[in-house]
Amino acid sequence: MSPDEDDGPTGATLDYRNILEREMESALKEIHRPPKGVFLSGLAAGLNLSFGALFMAMVLTFSGGFESTLTQQTALAGVSAIAFLFVVIGQTELFTAHTTMAILPLVDGRATLREVGRLWGIVYVANLLGCVLFVGLIAVVGQPMGIAEPSAFRSLADSLLGLPPLVVVMSGVVAGWLMGLATWLSAASRDTIGRLVFVLLITASIGFGPFHHAILGTTEVVAAMVLTESVTLGQFGGFLLFTTLGNVVGGGVFVGLLNYGHVALAGEQQDVEFETRDVER
Repeated sequence: MSPDEDDGPTGATLDYRNILEREMESALKEIHRPPKGVFLSGLAAGLNLSFGALFMAMVLTFSGGFESTLTQQTALAGVSAIAFLFVVIGQTELFTAHTTMAILPLVDGRATLREVGRLWGIVYVANLLGCVLFVGLIAVVGQPMGIAEPSAFRSLADSLLGLPPLVVVMSGVVAGWLMGLATWLSAASRDTIGRLVFVLLITASIGFGPFHHAILGTTEVVAAMVLTESVTLGQFGGFLLFTTLGNVVGGGVFVGLLNYGHVALAGEQQDVEFETRDVER
């Protein structure tokens, strides 16, 4: 625990100034981290998050069909959140988390646009490579073991494709916003149990939509493209472009900039002292 945390108020969560400091420190560490280390961590995040696509396909395969859409989406949301837990609690580098964190030192003047752009680029490419590699694993074990049928991935991809670009962007904004909140609230929690609850509840909302997430969605769409040939490269490119744009706006603007702004404009902390008086009887 840092000194800031020791001097701050006690309770289940940190003060908003402490949250900003923790997120700022984390972002600066990653910005100045050697590129190879960032790349390997980003690769691990892409691989780990891809378990969410596999778990969802397994649910669709084993269920044989749900009686209601509500039941289906609840089940998919629950298992997809497990994969987000792997990444957030495991502290590997996920692009949609860095759209929130890395923008903080940028607007505070502690990092340059070039440094942030380099970090985003390395993490983004590493995440996508991890997704593609995981699709290879799915192709080897999914259908042969009978745990993830190609039709399940086609169903997952269909829910993300075929929508107008504006809808995809705005859905991506929601996913990026939620992912940013998961990162921010995870930093706010003082204990592991609190982080688990925050991450599970918030990221489950992404799968419940399903809202467009560039990294998890890449595994779903690429798997459908490889296993069923029902998705074209052009469809994947359009999905990735508009989803990434939405994720950046959602996490960077609605979480990063707004939270930085309200903390920066909060003014000085006020110390309130209480005096005790002896009451004569």
